[in-house]
Order: sequence, then structure tokens, then C-alpha cells
Amino acid sequence: MIDKKELATWVEEGLAGTDCFLVDVQVSPDNVLTVEIDNEEGVDIDRCVALHRFLESKLNRDVEDYELEVGSAGITSPFKVLGQYKKNIGNEVEVLTKDGRKLTGILKSADADRFVVTVTRKVKSETSKRKVEVEEDIVLGYDEVKYTKYLIRFK
Repeated sequence: MIDKKELATWVEEGLAGTDCFLVDVQVSPDNVLTVEIDNEEGVDIDRCVALHRFLESKLNRDVEDYELEVGSAGITSPFKVLGQYKKNIGNEVEVLTKDGRKLTGILKSADADRFVVTVTRKVKSETSKRKVEVEEDIVLGYDEVKYTKYLIRFK
């Protein structure tokens, strides 16, 4: 079986000098190798083909049979790495926390330990009968969430 860590090392080597970053590497028991990459502007097919060819040069079919899939991280897939959080700063995201809260807001910032989502809530105003919108920054650690993903809205 092909080693996942070794494959990830080769992917990093193949992406060196590009604006792409590794999102995920998976190796199934029947040697289906799945590589997900991403970058700020999105990944085009040429980048996937180039990485696929690079990885093919590192692997040996005579030693072990495998199936290799290289693609971009899906737009509706949950974020897996910090690079995806940074890429989506300023975009609307959906967050499901481990305690069951579902938040929708604008991803304000992200660092190695936590990220900040600005949510808009309607609250009763003391001066008016109508509810007013109030923005609130919610700071979350990555270990506090089940998933965070880009929110697509069709208006």
C-alpha cells in the first residue's frame, strides 16, 4: 500500500513554487489515491494535470497498482486547512459548532488557533418597536466546530 505521508510529501514538492496549497490526501485500502488542492483564485485543470503527471513520475505501477485522482477542493465542501479559511476571508460562511449551533456570517479573520465570524442578529430596540440589526463577532477555535463551509446564495 502506498504511504499517505510520502504521497503528501510528493504533493508538497509538486506544488512548490506555485500559489496552490494541499488540502487533503487520502489513500483507500484498494489504492485509490485522492489529492485535493486549492489556491486563492481556484484551481484550473492545467494545474491538476501538471500535479498528476508529477505524481505519476514518483509512483511505480510495476511495484504497486493504483488509481490517482487529483482535483480541487469542492466549493461546497467543508474547510479542512487554514489556507481555505484565509482564502474565504470576507465571504459568507456557514459554521456548525459541536454544541449544535448553526451560524451564518462573514468570515472576518483566521489564524492558526481560531477564526472570527461576524454574524448579524436582530434584537429588540429600547428606542423603537422594530427590531434592529446588530453585528457581533464570534471567535471560534477549530476544535469547537464540526464544519465551516462557503455559503452559496442564489438571489
